[in-house]
Amino acid sequence: MKIAPSLLSADFARIAAQVAAVQSAGADYLHLDVMDGRFVPNLTWGPKIVEDLRGCSGLPFDCHLMVVEPERYVDEFRTAGADIITFHLEATPHAQRLLAHVRSLGAKAGIAICPQTPVAMLEDLMDDLDLILVMSVNPGFGGQSFIPRAIEKVRQARALIDRAGASCELEVDGGIGEENLRLLAAAGADVAVMGSSIFGSGDPGAMVKHLRAVLSESGAS
Repeated sequence: MKIAPSLLSADFARIAAQVAAVQSAGADYLHLDVMDGRFVPNLTWGPKIVEDLRGCSGLPFDCHLMVVEPERYVDEFRTAGADIITFHLEATPHAQRLLAHVRSLGAKAGIAICPQTPVAMLEDLMDDLDLILVMSVNPGFGGQSFIPRAIEKVRQARALIDRAGASCELEVDGGIGEENLRLLAAAGADVAVMGSSIFGSGDPGAMVKHLRAVLSESGAS
């Protein structure tokens, strides 16, 4: 199982050091939450920040667009250095077209679903997906409590991927800590996005190593 530290929870006054710490500890991706204050009630960063962060790390940038009309922005984020571009099914009426466009830019194409969106709505998109992101909180803020129903949604998404014979990854984001990490791995998740659990620990690098050990003990590393 891959670990993707979410930079939304990092200390941006020490961002280069914190990125270096999680990278050297074995993080697989860096997760960047892009919020527009419209699709979600929060505002974060644009392509310029992503471009500047690109100089801090060679890890794949997992860019999660929580924005309306994501089709307006994917080109800029790809140019800025995003390797995986994920947008919300709920945010655009033409998801298949946008997934194909993201791939045409040379990035991996992902789609995210909010807690109220059924997994079954992704069935007709499986041929165009490199990543499915199941939100285990309502998107918009870090530090929220995990919604237990997400574990069943991960199982459903895993079954959908397997039925389709697809090679896309299954990612989960929101409220993930040591106590539910094993459950998500057992349910079929491939990637865990973790923000405050890592950057709120006091030693982000040590926490990534600890989480890797937890996964190893459960056979999910």
